[in-house]
Amino acid sequence: MNNNEKRSKKDDNNKSSHNRRAFGQWLFFIAIALFVILILRFSYIAIGGTVEHINLSSQARRLYTDNKVLKAQRGSILDASGQPIAEDTSTYSIYAVLNKSQVGANKKPLYVTNKAKTAKILAKYLPISKKEALKALNPTNKNSFQVEFGTAGKNISVATKEKIESYKLTGINFIQSEARLYPNGTFASNLIGITASVQKKSSDITQLKGVMGIESAFNKKLTGTDGERSIQKDKFGYQLPSSQEKKAAVDGENIYTTLDTRLQTLLESEMTKVQAQVHAKSMTATIMNAKTGAILATSQRPTFNPTTKSGISKAWSNSIVQDTFEPGSTMKVFTAAAAIDSGHFNAKEKYKSGTYKIDGQVVPDWQTSGWGLITYEEGFARSSNVAMAHLERKMGAKTWKKYIKKFKFLQSTNSGLSGEAKGSMQFSYPIDQADTAFGQGIDVTTMQMLQGFTAIANNGKMVKPQYIKKIVNSNTGKVTYRMKTKTVAHPISSSTAKEVRKLMQDVVYKSYGIGSDFKLSGYRVAAKTGTAQVVGSNGTYLNTDDSYLYSVVGMVPASNPKYIMYITMKQPTLPATKTATQLLDEIFSPVMKQALGENSTTAKNQLTGKAKIANMVGETADTATKQLGKESIAATVLGTGNTVTRQSVAANTEMLAGQRVILVTSGQMQMPNMSGWSRNDVLKLTKLVGLQADFSGTGFVKSQSIKAGATIQSGQTLTVKLKQK
Repeated sequence: MNNNEKRSKKDDNNKSSHNRRAFGQWLFFIAIALFVILILRFSYIAIGGTVEHINLSSQARRLYTDNKVLKAQRGSILDASGQPIAEDTSTYSIYAVLNKSQVGANKKPLYVTNKAKTAKILAKYLPISKKEALKALNPTNKNSFQVEFGTAGKNISVATKEKIESYKLTGINFIQSEARLYPNGTFASNLIGITASVQKKSSDITQLKGVMGIESAFNKKLTGTDGERSIQKDKFGYQLPSSQEKKAAVDGENIYTTLDTRLQTLLESEMTKVQAQVHAKSMTATIMNAKTGAILATSQRPTFNPTTKSGISKAWSNSIVQDTFEPGSTMKVFTAAAAIDSGHFNAKEKYKSGTYKIDGQVVPDWQTSGWGLITYEEGFARSSNVAMAHLERKMGAKTWKKYIKKFKFLQSTNSGLSGEAKGSMQFSYPIDQADTAFGQGIDVTTMQMLQGFTAIANNGKMVKPQYIKKIVNSNTGKVTYRMKTKTVAHPISSSTAKEVRKLMQDVVYKSYGIGSDFKLSGYRVAAKTGTAQVVGSNGTYLNTDDSYLYSVVGMVPASNPKYIMYITMKQPTLPATKTATQLLDEIFSPVMKQALGENSTTAKNQLTGKAKIANMVGETADTATKQLGKESIAATVLGTGNTVTRQSVAANTEMLAGQRVILVTSGQMQMPNMSGWSRNDVLKLTKLVGLQADFSGTGFVKSQSIKAGATIQSGQTLTVKLKQK
């Protein structure tokens, strides 16, 4: 090959190489361009483009973000000493996955692999037999993805769920549901109220909402704010670093009521006993602190059990604020007060009892033949309608109406409870005006009467009835509201109030007084009974034997009342062997005695004071028991071990002297003798050891199905009978 040929070939090779380099560069630039286009495209998507009416940014976040709601806990409602009346809990539903394609990491089965074992465990802890559980796990449809277990698999407690989970059964799953626990059963139910599960707006999340009583009135404070956990993931489902965003849940506030558990429990028991005898259309009973207005116990019939909802269809109203009634002769307390305060009452002046004509209309005494010429003070003790009608005429309608307003009848007490009524009055004619003086023709609420009575008890100072002691932020422990006594008026003078209480003592202690049933040994009682005709559906007064509302108000001690108790009993069927006042006293005396510290359950060795519970975990059982004993706290030890591993009350909790703490050690646990225990103490024990509790009655433990000394086995049902001491 000559030199020219060699150069020509070399040039050709160089040209070919140049062409290849140019083609490669061209491909490189095309690739770069495509890459840039893709980057721009995905940048557009990330920024928030829309394709076929789908927001791609939003869609991407849904695909690669796992959002989990952190549920806030609803605040608790507690008694004055901090014992729970209503608190949040969780119940669970159980289901079993059968589809064998469901596997997790490392091919771990997420379906039921051992049906016989699963059925055996479920039968141990759920109200279902092994045979029934196996039948559910072997459905006729062989392609069933998952199965449930009917009612046996619903409303499962936390303790039962944890016991089942401890066996690590494959394919068994739980769905959590919010629930509200009312550990005391029927316990001021209409005041406390209930909740219902409602769906939040624009969400499939449900939450509890109060629909009655305190649960409803303070729903905003009780309801917390849900939080959210947001975890960014890649397309393979792996969590990206530093991608977690968390908004903390804020629990609802805790509401401490003014209720005294011992008084409330006793009141419920006595109300039930009397109602069983008379089957009244309705009953109310309330005891309050005369000085502060704090309601210590209140109950009504009909009522309901908030846990089981038994009886709720007949007890939707909160009687103390929503129901109005003609009070009858207990209204005479205010008539006498108005007449004395306005200078129109002369205790020794006499009038003719029996009947009194006003504009051709007759005002009759309950004994229409009367008692002849008697003094006004005797007329009050005998509950004479004629005496009150004369006093109203002496005052004049204008003055009497002024005092009705001074005592704040016909207006709301602003209790904060929903549906509070104002009452009404017929006052157009002289006979109407006279009727109101003995409690007919005027409608009132229990709350209005209680408020008015405080002016009589407090030497003229009228205070507002209250049922909330304090509200506490459950996250910080800060008290956001604390009850203060609220003086709402001074309708009468101090001397007037004292003279009225003297007249009320005559009702109980004078030979002609009609309230002798309300005497209390060791205390002077000021009382006034009442009997009012009930208006029928046609607007006229009923005239049958069971067409009356009977009532009583009592103040003790009479000279300087600490407690006021007011009871009403509408349209009872009175037994032949008892009077209405005797039946009312069956509620009044035991509850008032307990309030005064004279009841057998509280009179002896009554402990006072408070103690802050220390952390006992790690202490020897003996040391912990002695330490609690020094604080007057009862200690019950479960287990044969020497060292405390758990305690029923959290460290730093403040408790009243005389209350109980349960300490758990290792080793075999034996059932203690629970005679005299409270319902709450029993619930603390069952929660600690995984028992199911079944109660009957009210009060304190009388008997227990698992005998003292028997070995405690998780999952057992402990049946407990309660009875008032």
